[in-house]
Amino acid sequence: MRPRPPACGQAVISPARGSNRHRLRDRLAGRMRDERGDVPGWVLVTIMSAGIVAVLWPFAESYLQQILQAALDLVAP
Repeated sequence: MRPRPPACGQAVISPARGSNRHRLRDRLAGRMRDERGDVPGWVLVTIMSAGIVAVLWPFAESYLQQILQAALDLVAP
């Protein structure tokens, strides 16, 4: 007995293609769950920002003090 062709508008999915799709989905889901070995992006951004501030602080300290003092002088009675 021959298998019937699919009705008009129905997709034909072979078992091999479907299983590959499920395997890929499971593998990607496993990677998304297991992030213990990776450093999160926000940690890297925080460390890099602190490093930039530490490097630029000696050059910008006097300028920042002048800006802060000028702002405080405008607010003070």
